[in-house]
Amino acid sequence: MFESVLVANRGEIASRVIHTVRAMGLKAIAVYSEADAGLPFVAEADEAILIGPPQPARSYLDADRVLEAARRTNAQAIHPGYGFLSEDAGFAERVIDRGLVWVGPPPLAIARMGDKINARNLMMEAGVPVSPGVWEPVPDAATAVAEAERIGYPVMVKAAGGGGGIGMGAARDEAELLLAYETARNRAARFFSNSDILLERYVEGARHVEVQILGLADGTVVALGERDCSVQRRHQKIVEETPSPGVSPQLRARMLDAGVRAGETVGYRGAGTVEFLVDPAAQDFVFLEMNTRLQVEHPITELVTGIDLVEQQLLIAAGEQVTFTSVEPHGHAVEFRVYAEDPVRFLPRPGDIKIWEEPVGEGIRIDAGYAEGNAVTPFYDPLLAKLCVHGADRAAALRRAEQAVGAFQIEGLQTNLPFFTELLGDPDFVAGTYDTGLVDRMRR
Repeated sequence: MFESVLVANRGEIASRVIHTVRAMGLKAIAVYSEADAGLPFVAEADEAILIGPPQPARSYLDADRVLEAARRTNAQAIHPGYGFLSEDAGFAERVIDRGLVWVGPPPLAIARMGDKINARNLMMEAGVPVSPGVWEPVPDAATAVAEAERIGYPVMVKAAGGGGGIGMGAARDEAELLLAYETARNRAARFFSNSDILLERYVEGARHVEVQILGLADGTVVALGERDCSVQRRHQKIVEETPSPGVSPQLRARMLDAGVRAGETVGYRGAGTVEFLVDPAAQDFVFLEMNTRLQVEHPITELVTGIDLVEQQLLIAAGEQVTFTSVEPHGHAVEFRVYAEDPVRFLPRPGDIKIWEEPVGEGIRIDAGYAEGNAVTPFYDPLLAKLCVHGADRAAALRRAEQAVGAFQIEGLQTNLPFFTELLGDPDFVAGTYDTGLVDRMRR
């Protein structure tokens, strides 16, 4: 096992990784920008090094600065967290080329899954269900119209190289398609420097369900269960739960098998997530994408399995055995992503945190990136913390969630905590019969 880990990230995920690194007796090294000097993760690390100004391109996204920090601190391994450089195959290769341990999947697996069209084609060849769609990027609007006619409306328009819901939109006719296509191309070029566009059949009333996999050091791929991520705003997840209330035991078994097959197809190592769209009425599913990193919502899988996913990542990266021999989920867990944002329009609201009081109690876990007195700046995603609850069953978890949401006090800026109170009173959410259109319907 290596002796030191540089965490190439910030906020709550940096704190989360640092916690496990130190618990394993390893040295935790943080990197931080000028805007983040006062955040908790900087103080929690054994060593912290400033890598640049607030702008991500000049700090957390600057591979040269991160690698120089690793050299200066004699780091032996790099854990990228999620976002930033975590799914940059070129960065992973540079880490490995410098003789450091990359705590993530092989660069080739990142590259193969990073392009949604390539990923889709690979999954089709592997026998993983996919929605009807294109095999190659759609080069222009006329081709998009022709392909949509072949596929059949409604269609989903996606940025082939993107993520986070950016460059994604549904179209039910030619007029909507032309608008969605141009919007997707513009956003893809702006955010990902890649304007390639993918079209595929849109699944009406779908649930978004993902399978957590681990590729072990010996080449075995195992599934640790599924998470329902259907509560979304602008195609971005804000609440997740496990197990999914919309998945039958038979469908779950098929999805876990498909997740394992997907991982085996690309020679996966470490923690990854295979995402699917589920048709609840048909009890069927199709491949959506694969995230070659740790997910924001990983804590709820940890709560129901008792398995520390970061610990397993580090062990696998070191070529060692994982700490579990079987996966036996128990109870139900829900995660609420607490953002500094307008709870009605979901727009970022940076500001200073005047009061921060976390709920405490059995079955409550808070992964926080901020504390009282910190400033939330406009430079980064405004995720403040993840409020996670666990109960013996879904009803118990939702009761605990209602209490915890009400007890979480953050003042000085707006947060989306009031929305969670509203959500926990929504009949469709409480019944577990919701789909990815739930938040849009709540806001009509």
